[in-house]
Amino acid sequence: MTSLPKAEVHLHLEGCFEAATIAQWAKAEGVTLPRPQEDLFKFSGLADFLGFLDLACGLACTTERLVALSYGLSQRLADNGTGYADVIFNPTHWHAWHGRLGAMLDAMDAGFKAAEQDGLPSVGLCVSLLRTQSADEAIELVDALRASRHPRVVALSVDGNEVTAGRTGPRFADAFRRAGDAGLRRTVHAGESSGPEGVWDAVNLLGADRIDHGVRAIEDAALVSLLAERQIPLGICPTSNLVLGVYPSIHEHPIENLRAAGVRVSVNTDDPALLGASLVGEYALCRQTFGWTDEVTRSVARTSIEASFASADVKTRLLQALKAW
Repeated sequence: MTSLPKAEVHLHLEGCFEAATIAQWAKAEGVTLPRPQEDLFKFSGLADFLGFLDLACGLACTTERLVALSYGLSQRLADNGTGYADVIFNPTHWHAWHGRLGAMLDAMDAGFKAAEQDGLPSVGLCVSLLRTQSADEAIELVDALRASRHPRVVALSVDGNEVTAGRTGPRFADAFRRAGDAGLRRTVHAGESSGPEGVWDAVNLLGADRIDHGVRAIEDAALVSLLAERQIPLGICPTSNLVLGVYPSIHEHPIENLRAAGVRVSVNTDDPALLGASLVGEYALCRQTFGWTDEVTRSVARTSIEASFASADVKTRLLQALKAW
């Protein structure tokens, strides 16, 4: 699957820390890790996982570390044969950079630029709100993005634990409307730890161009029909859903039922280093479990490219390569 031309549209920078890197930085900063290095990524559930993200991101407290992390993500993409990625990052996790969003974006951009100059895949950034933030904080972030118009930023996102935060669509509707008016794309985590109601809000209140996860939409036939009719793509992460307990086994995962119902689906890694996932592994898992043929695999890869926020030139190049695969 490395040779398959494809994009990745649901990938978090926060999920690309290697255990050895975290241990090294923690030692340098005098920070005690919650578990030994060999067990560092053994999470008890989504809440434990999200808390760990705060710790890991807090260690990326210098420009050099953020540049290195960004470059390393691009290398991971290349190793999986990925031609482009929309990379999500949530400023709330990065404590050392609070109040310095511009500097943070510049540091990431420097890492991605260096990678691109070395022939590694191109990356767009999706800046994410946390579900527990207020409506005013959301608008403040959007206004900052509108003012800076950083060329690396392609979208506004929202992520976090739906169960603990409750319904947040109404709270963020104004911020997402402003983002759309400013030309930013909109991608929304929904239908992971909550049921279909989060996906309905993502579509009806937040104007989502793409849904991250969205798998619990399968529980509502009317919602599945809507997603298929409007061709709203889902950025699905099978291994993530298994590791974090959304589904007990890959055989019970709904990605194939959603695809068969006409919903546009792509496969992605979510937080690959932390969850032990790779993009080639996700394709192989689905091919083995659901019997995906080369043509089905090609159609899922096509969705990944078309659903991405890559430039028209990048999309055209990848789609042409996919035809020849």
